[in-house]
Amino acid sequence: MKLIRFGEPNNERPGVQINDKRIDVSAFGEDYNEAFFGTDGVERLEEWLKSNESDCPEIGNDIRLGAPLCRPSKIVCVGLNYAKHAEESGMAIPNEPVLFFKSTTALCGPNDDVIIPKGSEKTDWEVELAIVIGKKASYVEEAEAFDHIAGYVLHNDISERAFQIEKDGQWCKGKGCDTFAPVGPFIATKDEIADPNNLELWLELNGERLQYSSTSDFIFNVQKVVSYISQFMTLLPGDIISTGTPFGVGLGFNPPKYLKPGDVMELGVEGLGISKQVAKAYSK
Repeated sequence: MKLIRFGEPNNERPGVQINDKRIDVSAFGEDYNEAFFGTDGVERLEEWLKSNESDCPEIGNDIRLGAPLCRPSKIVCVGLNYAKHAEESGMAIPNEPVLFFKSTTALCGPNDDVIIPKGSEKTDWEVELAIVIGKKASYVEEAEAFDHIAGYVLHNDISERAFQIEKDGQWCKGKGCDTFAPVGPFIATKDEIADPNNLELWLELNGERLQYSSTSDFIFNVQKVVSYISQFMTLLPGDIISTGTPFGVGLGFNPPKYLKPGDVMELGVEGLGISKQVAKAYSK
């Protein structure tokens, strides 16, 4: 099943994408939040649709898509999880996952504008596979990790490199700006993705393909990162784990390339659809 949310910002409603058709499932009475994922909401919605799908209004393709889940308790990201990306960043291949957080206020829809922050000159792109947690996870073994996953979603981990690397302190300053986490177009439930550790992913900037790789190049695979993170914090239903980006980010070019107002990013992960964002300059 493919979960979507649609409508104006801060007023989105839940829906489902079935083949090329999008339907409104507001009558189910729940949004895609911690309570939904934590109470077998995916299974309950599937059962509800057996009797109610024909009564659900269709959603026009001109209607905006929002992030396909409500604001999660946290967005945990894995840095340097592809060897070639670590190399292009000038950093050593890590011995264990590098973790950082993105602010939940960075979440936006898959086709919303990305705002280049005030004072930024080094805003960058990062196509990533993200995991959506479906069951509370604490001290989970790798063999049990998939039991705690609800599904997967496309994520563009927008990053401001000067804020991230050149300022003192942690990476979160360059990762959590508003609009720095376009997510979607949909969450594919885990039954839709046969092997999340073997998916193609790509990103184009103004029509030029700059990132192209596969999650088979992970340093730490999906089950490893879920298990690893759960050793340090409880993962709640609806939480997002973003699994890192392959080579081809702007920081890695010589000279580096960074987003300018009007630039268009288009990106995708196999089985998770395509998103598209236009970079816009910050304004009050």
